[in-house]
Amino acid sequence: MDLTSASLLCAAGIAGGTLATLAGGAGLVTFPSLLAVGLPPVVASASNLAALTPGSFLAALIDRTQLPPLDRAFAGLVFASVTGAALGAALLTVTSTRVFEFLVPLLLGFATILFAFGDRISMAIRARSLARHGCEPQIKITSIPMLLPVSVYGGYFGAGVGVLLLAVLSLATAGEYRPANAVKNLVAAFNGVVAIFIFAAQGVIHWPATLVMMIGALVGSQIGTRIARYAPREVMRWVVIIVGLLLTVTYTWRYWF
Repeated sequence: MDLTSASLLCAAGIAGGTLATLAGGAGLVTFPSLLAVGLPPVVASASNLAALTPGSFLAALIDRTQLPPLDRAFAGLVFASVTGAALGAALLTVTSTRVFEFLVPLLLGFATILFAFGDRISMAIRARSLARHGCEPQIKITSIPMLLPVSVYGGYFGAGVGVLLLAVLSLATAGEYRPANAVKNLVAAFNGVVAIFIFAAQGVIHWPATLVMMIGALVGSQIGTRIARYAPREVMRWVVIIVGLLLTVTYTWRYWF
């Protein structure tokens, strides 16, 4: 790998790590960069995930005050993340990838709409429960039924999983961006670790390219976390929505046409 390729991958890692930390969608930058330096698509996909996962862990660690307490519910969050990712990876070996790829734009579009109207949906759910039962529903950020399906998706394919996670977690945080984003980074990291072990065992990770991009992604994750701390909530909401729309359009074009 020459200096030009290494510079491209490091720069893509910085941009991707920042984007992944804020909203997801790093693959829009990092995956094409890995293809550009000559990696085959499968190797590029596996290497991309391996490069971005440490940055997600770092971002969650930096913003750890926004994570839920380390209790039984948190253990459930870890369980849902790891189990879902393992199920997703196993699902990949027994189902048609083309079928799932066809569903990806639909999932991303749904997630973007869900996030865009997350506040209204959350308020409607709470208002309905209050009217019917006299109390608000307990929608917890560590809810296994919420996290497990998205973690399955993350282990199987992973494109846009950050947007999906933010969409689901925003319902549990009444639209509050920072706690949802911190948990999103942590869950994405757990998903990535499981998938990395599987990919590494299959020998499909190109480690030189991965390590160069990983360095950039770690820098980008720190940049993204600091932006997330101080950026206005409405600005970040629109960042996520725009990223979600870009991902939907990108993967619609890639897999449907």
